Amino acid sequence: MLEVREVTKTYGRTTAVDELSVTIHPGRVTGFLGPNGAGKTTTMRLLLGLERPDAGKALVNGRPYRALARPLHEVGALLDAGAVHPGRTARAHLGWLAAAADLKGTRISQVLELTGLTAVAGRRVGGFSLGMRQRLGLAAALLADPRILILDEPVNGLDPEGVRWIRDLLRGLAAEGRTVLVSSHLISEMALTADHLVVIGRGRLLADTPLTALGDGPLEDAYLRLTEQSVEYRAGDR
Repeated sequence: MLEVREVTKTYGRTTAVDELSVTIHPGRVTGFLGPNGAGKTTTMRLLLGLERPDAGKALVNGRPYRALARPLHEVGALLDAGAVHPGRTARAHLGWLAAAADLKGTRISQVLELTGLTAVAGRRVGGFSLGMRQRLGLAAALLADPRILILDEPVNGLDPEGVRWIRDLLRGLAAEGRTVLVSSHLISEMALTADHLVVIGRGRLLADTPLTALGDGPLEDAYLRLTEQSVEYRAGDR
């Protein structure tokens, strides 16, 4: 389970996350939505210990990420598909992650197959398309078979077949009882993927609701109603 308890995070005079409280439960895909600059990525970085809150707590299974004994076994994350050394092959990139997590080499082959990268495992990542990097990032997130996944824009750069593949994969992982938190700007895709929605604007919670509770109309219309007062940002907002 993921918990954000009255978290505030500021950068200079900008408040990126403002007394935000939300719990992300297992067994469902939770879509994390909000306008540009709403604080989604900052919230994910707080959960992963990449940022420290100025107030409140960001917890993974009841503990700060930094306190987890085997973090890769508990939570897998994809925040930036480009954060891979371009000179490494896909297999080598997963290899050093596996070594850090004390995993067997057979797991590397499994996630390469799962993400459709077996045929290009020996190629250097610098030659990968954005969609292939996204698949590699997802392979890394799944490497230690974690029960929690935090994914920031995972379908970015994927073709329609790849988008559908990720949709089916995420729903399958949630059906296994895992906690899946996924942000996206593709509202129509969230309508097909998510069971539950968390919507924030200007760092504050706007909605925490099952998808079905938003009514029978287009999700995009409901989303725009929720966020209509939260779409103007100062320079420097995240």
